[in-house]
Amino acid sequence: MTAKDRKFDILMLVAIDETLTSLGESAKQSIYFHIEKKFGVSNSDIPENLEKFQAGLEKIFGVGARFIEILIMKNLYTKIGLPLEMKQDCELEFVKYVATAKQSFLRQ
Repeated sequence: MTAKDRKFDILMLVAIDETLTSLGESAKQSIYFHIEKKFGVSNSDIPENLEKFQAGLEKIFGVGARFIEILIMKNLYTKIGLPLEMKQDCELEFVKYVATAKQSFLRQ
């Protein structure tokens, strides 16, 4: 893993943490706890297990997870200095948006 890869992962973790904090500190801690216990993904392991993290959010929040995923993506794209262009006619795919953000960040 390059230094730039690691920097992106840190920015992503900060974006996730800030987004979950906006729900309240106890809610954030509860989300992290359940994702770790039920899906085996600790906070620091989220970048390597993004699909499991997403599945955890969807199990916890159902369709409400989409709102949280959008907030995370907006926060992440702001942190890496890119505009978030969401297509209205396609299904939100959190993992793909993060992968696209990472590719763009690594090219900068």
